[in-house]
Order: sequence, then C-alpha cells, then structure tokens
Amino acid sequence: MRLAPNTYAGYQACVERDLIPAFGHPRLLDLRPKHIDEWTTAQLNAGQGKVAVSRTASTLRNALNAAVRSWRLHYNPAKHSVPPKPRAAERTCWTPAEAAAFLHHNKEQYADQLTDLFEVMLGTGMRRGEALALHWSDVHLMDRKLFVRWTLGAIDNGELTFGQPKTEASRAWISLSLRVTAALHRHAAIQMATHPDGRLEGLVFARPTGDPLRPQWALDQLRKRTAEISLPIIGRHDLRHTAASIMIAEGIPLAIVSKTLRHSTLATTINLYGHLFKDSADQAVTALAQALDRAELSRPRFRKDEDGENPMPVAA
Repeated sequence: MRLAPNTYAGYQACVERDLIPAFGHPRLLDLRPKHIDEWTTAQLNAGQGKVAVSRTASTLRNALNAAVRSWRLHYNPAKHSVPPKPRAAERTCWTPAEAAAFLHHNKEQYADQLTDLFEVMLGTGMRRGEALALHWSDVHLMDRKLFVRWTLGAIDNGELTFGQPKTEASRAWISLSLRVTAALHRHAAIQMATHPDGRLEGLVFARPTGDPLRPQWALDQLRKRTAEISLPIIGRHDLRHTAASIMIAEGIPLAIVSKTLRHSTLATTINLYGHLFKDSADQAVTALAQALDRAELSRPRFRKDEDGENPMPVAA
C-alpha cells in the first residue's frame, strides 16, 4: 500500500525516535513480550500519552507481523502487548445557529478568501486538505458541481505536498448549494479582476503568488475568528463534522449523508456522526412514542374464539 507523504513521515519519526532506541539493540529473535510490556509500562510511568504509546506499540506490532510473514520470526512478540487505544474525545460540533453566526461574522469583518473557503467547507463537508487543493479546472459553476481530485498535506507542518484524496470513494463529484455557488462566484470575480488576463486558473484558494495556503494558517485563522465571537473552539476536522451533523439533524437519510461526505461505507458515517446531535436521538424516541400513542388510541379490541384460543379482532 502506498502511504501519503505525511503518513510516511509520521511512521519514520516513530521508528527513528521511539522504536530503534528502545528495540534496535537486541537481536530480533531475542525479542520477547516482556521487553515490550516493560517498555510500555516505562513510557506510561514517564508521562507519555496513552494515544502515543498505543500508536507506537501498534507500529511495532505491524512491523513484526511483516517479519512473521517473511519467515524471519515464528511468532509476533508484540501480538498481545499493544495497550488499548483510549476512547476518542467527543467531537465538538456547532449548531446551525453557531455555524451561521460564524459565516456571517466572516462576511461582515473580513470578506476575504478564507470567508469563501469556510463557506465551501461548511457547505459541502469537504476536508480541509481537499478544499485547499481545489483547482478551478475542477469547478463547474454552471452545473453547480466540483470534482475532488487532490488533497493538500504538510509534512510535519513543513513541506506542502499534493496527493490523492483519503480514499478511492473520496475522489468524486460534489454538488454545490446556491450558497456555496455564490461564494465561489464571488471568489472567482475577485481572482479574475486581479489576473493579468482576467482568467481563472490554478488553485481556487491560494496566496498572491499562486502557491497553496498553509493548512496550519487556515486552522489558526479559523480558531482566531471563532474566538472573536465566543463560539465553541473546534478542530481541523470539525467543520466537516458540523456539516454532517446538520444534515443528520435536518433529517437527511444517512445513506445520502454518507454519499455527500464520500465515505467508503455507510458504517463509517454511522460510527462517526450518527450520535453527534442529541436532537436526532430525541426526535427518534419522540416519533416512536407518538406512533405508539396513535396506535393505542386506535387499537383494535380482541376476543377469543369458542375454544378460548386464537384471539380475533372485534370491529369497533
């Protein structure tokens, strides 16, 4: 499997920083589960985060699995030594009112390209890297569609790279609402006015030089503008989570939400987003109670036949 550059850099750092110093000296055949358990305990006692320890031990297990498959080991000593990954923190999502307030604040106070970027991200559920890698050649404003072809990543928050979207399903067409189309039209007009030939080309969201915007800078601006109107602080993926949650809360079927977000499976959508809005659960149990109430009011009465068996409905 071909890894994204940023993912590869993360594995390389994990191996060179953590695994080689800890396990690079003993022979591979001498490595035992107790060595890995002792290392795990020492890391946790030293205050290393549970997520980081679990990720590092999991990387070691995967590497040793490769050694087993190539017959360099008879068994994997890390098979049962990976501590469980801590439960993910609950995601922060804005309500529709909070999301609308954020977009309005951007229009009133900034009216810049990030205003349009945030409108596109919230209005489509695109990932940050996908939106920052969007090219005008993949935007079809007349048809109100765009095609996700690239994603932008930063290796260790440094070198910027263009790569394939996260999954095969991610590389797909996206429909655009009137709001998002208007934002792209507005942004197109600004770019055409500043282009020497009055043409649209290159990246949709870019620096004056045409180079891509830095993902970290976009995130910093998101947090800064969020704090200016005292909204809940959200992370880099939470505009996408907010878009998904609003769609779910508005009663859009999960299958359609999944297709809009370009998930590989419906199960991914359910696991990630199905529980985020408490109102959705309230609506479900309320609808269930209302259905039972209606049925109870119009319930048929039953009588038994002459043998005392086989209850039969009695006409009202």
